[in-house]
Amino acid sequence: MQYLYHEHAGDVSLDLQGDSHHYIFKVRRHRVDDNIALRHLKNDLIYIYRIVSMDKKQAHLELLEERSLPIKAARSLHIGWCMIDPKNIEKVLPILNEMGVAHITFISCDRSQQNFKIDFERLERILLNSSQQCGRSDKMKLELGSNLKEFIANHPEALMLNFSEKSFSDIDLAENMTFVIGCEGGFSDKEVKLFESDKIVGLDTPLILRSESAVCAVASKVLV
Repeated sequence: MQYLYHEHAGDVSLDLQGDSHHYIFKVRRHRVDDNIALRHLKNDLIYIYRIVSMDKKQAHLELLEERSLPIKAARSLHIGWCMIDPKNIEKVLPILNEMGVAHITFISCDRSQQNFKIDFERLERILLNSSQQCGRSDKMKLELGSNLKEFIANHPEALMLNFSEKSFSDIDLAENMTFVIGCEGGFSDKEVKLFESDKIVGLDTPLILRSESAVCAVASKVLV
């Protein structure tokens, strides 16, 4: 791990217990006088602490220094993702986080199964674990939208990923981009008509991608 997340990172002293203590004591095998890095992900600061004392249940840390260390993607990508099975979202979320996706809005689309429910607390835990591993210094924003028409009204710059003669090579990548990705079965004809033809972009492949494969492809082309 590149750092340990702690909501009180930056305090002059900290006591680590539970999972945080288990990480430094059992997993990382840290000892007294070792230095460890912490973040709270509310800014780009990283905090370096010294382990002053440690036993089997608790570790006491004292702050040595703080410094600005932003680690994030060069572009900002917002994905409007038509709802798919949350289990599949959970599998690819760490990948999207590592690539630097800034924001995901989950949308109920015409071909989405309506019984899917997003467990945002679980997704936040997945993101925290992923960020600690990859070093990312900002938190991905997750939210629930209502429908595609409302999403487009709020984000008129959005591009749709769909079958199209216009490909990624035909568009200029901007500093801030918004893409809408369909669910299994793609978009309905009514949803496609919500977009002007020049805002529909396709991938340069003859293969049919699953929704989670498509979202990773878009993220990689925009961010990596």
